[in-house]
Amino acid sequence: MKAAIYNPYFDTLGGGERYTASFAKVLLNAGWDVDIEWEDQSLKDSIQKRFGINLTEAKIVNDIKRGDGYDLCFWVSDGSIPTLKARKNILHFQVPFHGVGGNNLLNKMKLFRIEKVICNSMFTKKIIDKEYGIESIVLYPPVDVEHIKSKRKENIILFVGRFSQLKQNKNQHVLVEAFKKMTKNDSKDWKLILAGGVEVGVADYLKDLEKMSEGSSIEIIKSPDYTLLKDLYGKAKFFWSASGFDVNENTNPENVEHFGMTVVEAMAAGAIPLLYDAGGHKEIVKDGENGFLWKSIEDLVDKTKKLIENHSVSTGIAEAAKIQSKEYSFERFEKEILSYIL
Repeated sequence: MKAAIYNPYFDTLGGGERYTASFAKVLLNAGWDVDIEWEDQSLKDSIQKRFGINLTEAKIVNDIKRGDGYDLCFWVSDGSIPTLKARKNILHFQVPFHGVGGNNLLNKMKLFRIEKVICNSMFTKKIIDKEYGIESIVLYPPVDVEHIKSKRKENIILFVGRFSQLKQNKNQHVLVEAFKKMTKNDSKDWKLILAGGVEVGVADYLKDLEKMSEGSSIEIIKSPDYTLLKDLYGKAKFFWSASGFDVNENTNPENVEHFGMTVVEAMAAGAIPLLYDAGGHKEIVKDGENGFLWKSIEDLVDKTKKLIENHSVSTGIAEAAKIQSKEYSFERFEKEILSYIL
């Protein structure tokens, strides 16, 4: 059996690219031949380094011809509906596109050739179904929860996410502001670590962050490899995220977090998530049970300080976070994928 994989955003090496690489890995494990459309032959090495996903047996090709001649085509949409030609076609939406005229006659005709439309979260599905007039299914991203372990915890607050200023910004500057507020008068033995990719769309944002961080216990780690990330997750006590901060998720859903794979990775290591209350974050965290949702910088600082002061509460929340992370295992993802294609 032969499969074709297409993702126009591979150079960003973000969550959607890990999702795509994981889909390819499932097929390889099942004995499929897999072709990935991309121009740079070093893509497999980049995926291995960033995500720890081995795609050695896959081939990098210039053109999969929209799946023509393949048994299966997995295609990540850029908002458009492609004319796919494989025997079986799967279209994936990583972004909740809206206002693109998705529910038109031409798209309806193209969708006849597509067996399944998959979204990465219920948040994305809600927007996509309305925009394109379809009934998609949700397949949550796979997270390597089995190999991310809690270590001896240090006074570290962590965020992992790309620094690019593309459609969905991660708002690391908000976290810097919050950390400065938190450590202004106390909590001076804490450290904030911001780790993420710098390959695409960084512009001057990273320089501005570095300037903002001067004089504070803030470390910026550029394009960390997977081994380093696992170590950071293991040591961190808290995981902060400001993705979607100050955005109206109803009018601009593409600008909030669509799911949050790094959140789940942190939870697997027992780092308590404190996430901005928007988008896919609300599907991962039950506020006050396995993490916390916040609405303002003051709210984030206040909730973090209360956790620092109450060790017994922190311990219980961290354990609940670990348990919740198991819901997003690679094995679960693999089982669902195989049920769709076999």
